[in-house]
Amino acid sequence: MKRFDWYDEIHRLDAEADARRITFILGAHEFPWDMSQALGLALYRTYAVPSIGGLLGDTEEFTDRTQHRYDDTALILGQILQHGFEPGRGRDALRRMNQMHRSYDISNEDYLYVLSTFVVMPPRWLNEWGFGWRRLSEHEIRANTNYYRDLGRHMAIKDIPETFEEFYELFDSYEREHFGFSEGGRAVSDSTLDLMLTFSPSWQRPVMKKFTMALLDDRLTEAFRYRPASGFWKGAAKTALRARAKVVRFMPPRVEPFTEKDNPNIKSYPDGFDPSRIGTFPKKCPVPHDLRTVEVSGSRDRVPAPGEALPPEQRAGAAQGEQV
Repeated sequence: MKRFDWYDEIHRLDAEADARRITFILGAHEFPWDMSQALGLALYRTYAVPSIGGLLGDTEEFTDRTQHRYDDTALILGQILQHGFEPGRGRDALRRMNQMHRSYDISNEDYLYVLSTFVVMPPRWLNEWGFGWRRLSEHEIRANTNYYRDLGRHMAIKDIPETFEEFYELFDSYEREHFGFSEGGRAVSDSTLDLMLTFSPSWQRPVMKKFTMALLDDRLTEAFRYRPASGFWKGAAKTALRARAKVVRFMPPRVEPFTEKDNPNIKSYPDGFDPSRIGTFPKKCPVPHDLRTVEVSGSRDRVPAPGEALPPEQRAGAAQGEQV
């Protein structure tokens, strides 16, 4: 393959009918690392909304089981993108996500804001900040927007914006109006940043902490009451990421897709997982009949017991395969 073959493939597809396929190519072939960073930062931003950060703090999932929550979020969203909304692993993941969300009193406005971060942050990372080896085209931005509009409809979100520009306006205005400090949001932010540092060797972590903080804009640092990064570190972070982009531009295209199973930072299910058996099971949330759960300390949520990510018949098959 040549460097722009995936770009050509994307532009032969329809931005509406093939929105999921285009978004998958962008995340799994063209920009796997960049899309992961952009979407991770998208979710991180939501903690600065007190109604969201406070709720996440109350569940204690992001503070007591940070690695599991990181893994569950990435895997569920990844399964939906990879397999779609039809019957199968994609629909199972979608159902699991909706079960968790509907167990809490989440406003439609908060849902819309979270959805807007998925739409806005990839173009911001790749185009506005210049961290991508190439820019996203209008066709690609429109397809990414259409995919998340489809996801929003399957989540029963109301009044979903039609265009990227409308999403951007919602994103910006919601942050201006709602960003603020909450104890829960700050706790979730601290735990998330601590987890991110574990993805680097111990000797790199002091530098990576400064590097990471340099990527947080003034809205975020003010909402979490962090000390802003110095001008030096902000400049160094931007320079390093733009230099990386120039190197990546001359690398060969990724032929095989890079998906969540290839991500070394996802560690909770080394033997595999069933999308219907991961995540949390809040009060009144249906639990598969053969799934053993344990209660999360300090909350009423239950989570799968160790070793329950696969149904019994698959666990038995995996164990037999190991013996062979």
